[in-house]
Amino acid sequence: MPGIPNSSSVSTTSAGRRPTAAQPNAAHRALARLAGHAELVLITQNVDDLHERGGSTGVIHMHGALNNALCAACGQRWPAPAVMAATDPCPACARTATRPDIVWFGEIPYRMDEIWQAVEQADVFAAIGTSGQVYPAAGLAQHARRKGVHTVGWNLATSAVSRDFAERIEGPATKIVPEWVDSLIAAS
Repeated sequence: MPGIPNSSSVSTTSAGRRPTAAQPNAAHRALARLAGHAELVLITQNVDDLHERGGSTGVIHMHGALNNALCAACGQRWPAPAVMAATDPCPACARTATRPDIVWFGEIPYRMDEIWQAVEQADVFAAIGTSGQVYPAAGLAQHARRKGVHTVGWNLATSAVSRDFAERIEGPATKIVPEWVDSLIAAS
C-alpha cells in the first residue's frame, strides 16, 4: 500500500494513545437517543469508541478506529492488542505489516462513497465541533448545502466552515446537542 509509513514507532505511539480514560458525554448519549426516534447516519472523524460506548450503533469511522489493527499487506482487520508494533505478524497472512487501523494524513478516509451518499440523501446534515480544516470531511457541509440539505453546525466559536451552515449554534456540545435532540424528539 503506497504511502503507508512502516515504522514501529508510529504503530506503538498510535496504539499507546488509545483513549481508555475518556467517557461518553451528554452529546454522545443524546445522539444515541436520537437514533431511537429518527433515521440517523452517524459519521465521525474521531478514532475513539465514545459514540459506541454512548449507545450508538452503526457508526461510520471515516478515520478508522484505534481499538482495531490493520495489516498493511493484506488489509485484514482485527481487535488491536494493548501493545502493538509494526513487526507483529498479521493473523491472516503472517506478514509483519501491522499498524493501527487509522487513516493517516495523505490517505483516503474510509467509506467515502457511503458518506457522500448519506450526506446527499439527508434531510439534515449536522456537524459537531469541527475545525473545518481536514478534508474531505471539511467539505461535507458545503456538499450538503449544494444538494439542498439543511445544515446545522455546532462549535464553541466560529470556525473556518461556519459560513457553510444555514444554522449555527455556539456553545459546549454537552449542553447544546442534548437540547437540540430534545427539541427534535418533542416535535416528532
